[in-house]
Amino acid sequence: MQQLSVVILAAGKGKRMVSDLPKVLHSVGGKPLLAQVLATAGGLKAAMRVVVYGHGGDQVKTALADEPGVAWVEQSEQLGTGHAVAQALPVLDDAGVTLVLYGDVPLTRQETLQPLVDQARQGRLALLTVKLADPSGYGRIVRNELGQVCRIVEEKDATSAERELKEVNTGILAVSTAKLRGWVAELNNVNAQGEYYLTDIVALAVRDGVLIEAFIAPEAAEVQGVNDRRQLAELERFYQRRQAERLLDHGATLLDPARVDVRGEVTTGKDVVIDVNVIFEGAVQLGDRVKIGPFCVLKDAVIGDDVEIFSHSRIEGAAVGSGSQIGPFARLRPGSQLAAGVHIGNFVETKKTIIGPGSKVNHLSYLGDAAIGAGVNVGAGTITCNYDGANKHQTVIDDGAFIGSNSSLVAPVRIGKGATVGAGSAVGRDVPDGSLCLTRAPRKDVSHWDRPVKPKT
Repeated sequence: MQQLSVVILAAGKGKRMVSDLPKVLHSVGGKPLLAQVLATAGGLKAAMRVVVYGHGGDQVKTALADEPGVAWVEQSEQLGTGHAVAQALPVLDDAGVTLVLYGDVPLTRQETLQPLVDQARQGRLALLTVKLADPSGYGRIVRNELGQVCRIVEEKDATSAERELKEVNTGILAVSTAKLRGWVAELNNVNAQGEYYLTDIVALAVRDGVLIEAFIAPEAAEVQGVNDRRQLAELERFYQRRQAERLLDHGATLLDPARVDVRGEVTTGKDVVIDVNVIFEGAVQLGDRVKIGPFCVLKDAVIGDDVEIFSHSRIEGAAVGSGSQIGPFARLRPGSQLAAGVHIGNFVETKKTIIGPGSKVNHLSYLGDAAIGAGVNVGAGTITCNYDGANKHQTVIDDGAFIGSNSSLVAPVRIGKGATVGAGSAVGRDVPDGSLCLTRAPRKDVSHWDRPVKPKT
């Protein structure tokens, strides 16, 4: 099978974005536009992905430096799409086929593009078109009396009759690389824009007797480019509708599908319920019967079966065991690992903390760099003092310990199995198993106390 090369044109400046950020680095679904296109190309099993860059090139390359197997080709002058493809041709293999995509058209699906690649491997020129109620600004698809594509005409070069056509060119095409190389070499810039149009290869294909297959995109948003912030917002909503539909298809209940945002990858178990204004980022796994309240953010998290996450909670880089309850207003930071049946209550923050089965931290506490056993109760206002200004230290609380409210555990320190720390204690030494630690100062009452007052002026 002929290898596939994907050429992605990403040299545009994007003046209408009114931004210092190159257009292709603006995001949809939590990823830069260009990253979305590169991911699609990877899904098509492209042997080579070539990005033709121009404006903000160094910034674009730096932002996507982690993308493996990408060849970067500079288009120093923006002289049209045909000229852009010409810059990529020296690195392409004539024995394969080439698919041309655009760095600001992020949401074309693999299943929409695969037929184009298949037709190109059969020696045809495959085009992706779309029908628009208002085709203004787009090149029109011109067909002959048999319905075959014979050419594409840009709007500025079109006749009045051609401007009435509703089927337009998306610019996305696939063809054998050898044919593409020959046709691009014949392009000229004799047109209203003075540019080298890649679309002119259609007429050359007709001249050479190459069959042209045009596939109409199922949804206009799949082939919509981004030229301004409004179009970016429109594509974001389309993307989110698509993600919501996928969650619904996998058995999740969304109390309002229009108010859930997925900015990564989410997998769900059975009978998951997601309330409004929940945001998913990175890779999130939800077990069976998970319930997520409103205004929660989950990022790179693994949530076990039967977990309930109450409103306004943030979980990032953490794992939550089955049957646990989180929030409201809880924050689990990276490295937090909760076993089954753990309760994390309102205004509790954990960081790099392991909590054993059935332990409870219900109110107003901070636990950082801690290892907490099973059946531990941590009272309201407890903090682990884990940072000495230079290094982090660990606090260990063994099984069955009870930490009274408003306690400070000064790490490194160990609270023994079944030990009790009295409320208001500051603990800087290990507490033996089964013992009581109480560090409150003795009470002192002063009779007839005169409270200081401000002098009258």
